[in-house]
Order: sequence, then structure tokens, then C-alpha cells
Amino acid sequence: MVAYIFDSLIHKAESAGVKRDSRAWFRKQAQAVNANPSLMLRSQANRLTNIPLIGRMYLFRYDPKTKNKLPYYDRYPLVIPIGTGGKTGGTASSGGSFLGLNLHYLPPVLRAKLMDALYNVASSKTFDDKTKLKISYDILSQASRYRFFKPCVKRYLISHVQSKFFYIEPTEWDMALFLPLDRFVGASRNVVYKDSRNRI
Repeated sequence: MVAYIFDSLIHKAESAGVKRDSRAWFRKQAQAVNANPSLMLRSQANRLTNIPLIGRMYLFRYDPKTKNKLPYYDRYPLVIPIGTGGKTGGTASSGGSFLGLNLHYLPPVLRAKLMDALYNVASSKTFDDKTKLKISYDILSQASRYRFFKPCVKRYLISHVQSKFFYIEPTEWDMALFLPLDRFVGASRNVVYKDSRNRI
């Protein structure tokens, strides 16, 4: 169902003569789409997985264990797993939790800057189905070009994930990045963005 969001944006780009690598165009168009994260999670069974991989991008439904103590949280994180308990490769399910970058915590302009920097550590410039980001918390914290990442780092308990993980293909990263899929509980987007800017 909602996979049509990606397909329709690609079709719109082709009709307008826009190339697939025109990141700015896709980012702008995605922000204007009426996206429903719940529908997306039910849209394509072949994209769903129980085990997220480090360096890929996923959307899922989450209910934090400590939600009553949090000022706010995102019900539908858009996350790039970066490690588990100090580990930096493989899957993100060992130990019952994983560390990930939830890109929804950044305002769009900073989201774009962070993603542009992350493209430099992609395993392939072809951005095919095997492409992943070669990142870890240590890598992110040691380079100034990744300075926007800190508000995005969250630990997710596998036991509190309430859906399967919807895999976002590398060719769709720029579209997914700007789709209005976040559903913050406890605060508005603007409050979240202001806090993130302050942390940076």
C-alpha cells in the first residue's frame, strides 16, 4: 500500500526529467507527502524483518519501557542501527537491545547535513540492496562532520518493539528521511527540534 509513496515519487521525478540522484528534489517532494507510518508497516510483507542489520535503515513501532519518565518519545522511529552493547557489526538484536540513530529527532535542514556526511561511509556508491553505512558510535563521535548525530542516538529494547522492522532500501533513504512519519508523544516536533539544536 504505502510503498506507493516511493514509487509515486520516483515516477514523478521521471516525468519531470529529474535524475534519481537528485537528493534535494526528492527531499523537498517527500516533505509534502501525506504519510502514514502504520500503513507503511503493513504495506509490503517482503520488506519486513525481525532482525535489523547495522548500517541499514528501518521504520518500526516502539513503546518505550520508561515512557512515563521520558519528556517525549517517537512512536515510529526511523532508525539506522549503529551497534549493540559496544558491538559495531552484524545484527542489532544481540543482547536484547540496539543503539540506533533516530533521524526524526533532527529538524530537516540538520537531518540533510547529517545524512550527506553519512553517505561518505556508505559501503558502495551504487546504493543497491547490499549498500550499508559503515558506522559506529565511536566513528560518529570522533569526526566533526557528524556533530549533528548526538540528539538522534537512542537505545531500543527489542522486547518493546511492537512491529516488524520495515526495511528502507538505500535508493529510498532520501525520500524516507523527509517523509512526515514521526509521531512524537509528549511534545510537538518544534519542541523536539529546539531541544536537539540545544544539545548540538
